[in-house]
Amino acid sequence: MKYRCISADSHLEVRPDNYTKRVPSKYQDRAPKVIVLEDETLAVLQEGQPLERLISNISCGLPYEERRPFDPNPGENYENSPGTGSPEQRLREQDADGVDAEVLFPGNVGPGFWRGIRNDDAYKAVVRAYNDWLAEEYCAHAPGRLIGVGVIPVTNVNDAVEELEHCADLRLKAIAIDAFPDGQRFPTANDDKFWAAAIDLGMPVTIHVQFGFPRRGRGIPASPGPSFKYPRQPNPEHHVPDIVERFNKYGFRGSIHITQLIWAGVFDRFPKLNIYVAEVQIGWIPNWMDQLDNEYGRQRFWAERVLGLPQLSRFPSEYAREHCYWGFNRNPVGVRIARHEMGVDRVMWASDFPHLESDWPNSRRVIEENFAGVPEGEKYNMIAGNAIRFFHLNDA
Repeated sequence: MKYRCISADSHLEVRPDNYTKRVPSKYQDRAPKVIVLEDETLAVLQEGQPLERLISNISCGLPYEERRPFDPNPGENYENSPGTGSPEQRLREQDADGVDAEVLFPGNVGPGFWRGIRNDDAYKAVVRAYNDWLAEEYCAHAPGRLIGVGVIPVTNVNDAVEELEHCADLRLKAIAIDAFPDGQRFPTANDDKFWAAAIDLGMPVTIHVQFGFPRRGRGIPASPGPSFKYPRQPNPEHHVPDIVERFNKYGFRGSIHITQLIWAGVFDRFPKLNIYVAEVQIGWIPNWMDQLDNEYGRQRFWAERVLGLPQLSRFPSEYAREHCYWGFNRNPVGVRIARHEMGVDRVMWASDFPHLESDWPNSRRVIEENFAGVPEGEKYNMIAGNAIRFFHLNDA
């Protein structure tokens, strides 16, 4: 395809029974189920989670003052509301919005919700069912326009690598991680098996906002415990700060995971690894990188002496500039800051359709507001070119 505009972060808000029909019979009782409530609205019932209503996106596209995104309306047709229907419907919605393709992350009833299933085999069966359905039924309808992001289970590194390889066999264009590959909230040496496999397979790695976002009931917790395992653990009575958290204190959402990767030496061991952090806006990033260097310059000596944290071979901002991509929606100030402080080769515009941040079907207007006064070449990179390169969209 000749792409002119790509949303690098959209979502599939679909009924789970689209894909749970693929779950083996022995796990069907633990898979998400769609039920009809007394007020005729739909909800998802799953072990380990509170009841989750399926709220139609009928207000998507209305003026802001008329939207009612969390107000279920009995009798509304969930499947025909924006962003919830068939692939044919989705292509019509792209056409209405002036978008050639979308990178499709899971919806709210997705990885964090599924992790309420405490039996790992049943949980992995739901993940596999989703990935198979995504590739074989949904994206197969128009693979150049429906760019599916596969899900990696949060269990252990062997399961993560197995599903990564399966996603590659399915020809999905990217995968999303919701924890470090060995299932932890901090990096470990075991993760290296996954990073190596992702590079060998040429599979782009993404993080949607941050690990555990959005928090769905009793799914994956947002931040359960330390952000780093240091070579030397300090005496708790000394109240030594978590220095990786301190390095990141001017960051936002997913930047903590990039900070963790930097100090774990992942980018030194895997110089070809790139990570896309979706839906975080971009105006804060140059200041974050500046303050990463500032904090590191001031704190590195005692961190090495007290925690045994080795000093880096380069300043942290250099790793961030070289290995990270960032996603944004309507963010004109962020665009202006990025152009002058970090360049435009590592940022990707997205509509976030059909979520609250979306302005569907008016993305063309938002793009004009976002990129007013920006040269066409730079604008093209941010709305298409960077996504084409990161997701290998022109590869055979």
